[in-house]
Amino acid sequence: MTSPERIAEHLVLPGVLTAEQAAETVAGILAVQREDGAIPWFRGHHLDPWDHTEAAMALDTAGEHEAAARAYAWLARHQNPDGSWYAAYRDGDPDDVTDRGRESNFVAYIAVGVWHHYLSTGDDVFLDRMWPVVFAAVEFVLGLQQPGGQIGWKREADGAAVNDALLTGSSSIHQALRCALALADEREEPQPDWELAAGALGHAIRSHPERFLDKSRYSMDWYYPVLGGAVDGAAAKTRIDARWDDFVVPELGVRCVLPNPWVTGGESCELALTLWAMGESDRALDILKSIGHLRADNGAYWTGYVFEGDRAVWPEEQTTWTAGSLLLAVAALGGEEATVAVFGGERLPRGLEPDCCA
Repeated sequence: MTSPERIAEHLVLPGVLTAEQAAETVAGILAVQREDGAIPWFRGHHLDPWDHTEAAMALDTAGEHEAAARAYAWLARHQNPDGSWYAAYRDGDPDDVTDRGRESNFVAYIAVGVWHHYLSTGDDVFLDRMWPVVFAAVEFVLGLQQPGGQIGWKREADGAAVNDALLTGSSSIHQALRCALALADEREEPQPDWELAAGALGHAIRSHPERFLDKSRYSMDWYYPVLGGAVDGAAAKTRIDARWDDFVVPELGVRCVLPNPWVTGGESCELALTLWAMGESDRALDILKSIGHLRADNGAYWTGYVFEGDRAVWPEEQTTWTAGSLLLAVAALGGEEATVAVFGGERLPRGLEPDCCA
């Protein structure tokens, strides 16, 4: 149940959300969630496992732990025998799969969500139930790791591996592996092979851009190495400052892809979360304030806005993951303990760099 006290403490941010607005946004995600726990982008669209998990994490920030637990139970019930999930299910219907590819970063994100829920609730029964799910998911993902440390994008419907690696996806997996290692540590079940895999992946992200497909037109490839924890400190600041003017549109938000005149709520909120993790809360707050124009009257958020030519909200959809990313960014700035721990790196392993990397 949404707690007014919890919202007032962690989800109120001047210029971004009032308590009433935060409650409306949480209610909007709950309204989309199916009875079986599935959280599609919006009713009638598809569910993908990454965005489903992002929305579940947002529910935990508001104290909606039962609803979040149902979202994770959906993943547990519908995990494939190889540890994966399919890339898309129509309206969250497990029997109506619309994309049978199995994307590595989609699969890995369960570890982030489970760790976040456990930190939010301290529920040991939940952890015991979800640990085999996380373990199988990580093993599937690491089956796609390449000799250079990067993680292949996906397996096709026929099982064929797509070994080309995406920087954004691999950076998200880097965070997921650290959360999986934290879960393993909590259970006193060390996973040294996972530690080696995370170290090799972090090294590839920091030092070998040539091992990833060139998607540098996309803002996610700019900030995700920082958000995923592979790049930090002075290197993180240098990276973000170098392309700030390319991607940030003052008072409107963050471009999704160059040169398109299109800002998106999800990328804007993730950049804000990245800035917060770097210790730059003022810049993070400015970014969150800049996307107020994407808030709909019902408390949901439009995916994006075209700001040149025929200016318009586009596409005309209000996605649970956009609302979820906003709530998570606000929760981090508001000091919500579980979100701070997951995205700030507290209680996550560091020093995973291999002694010698090619």
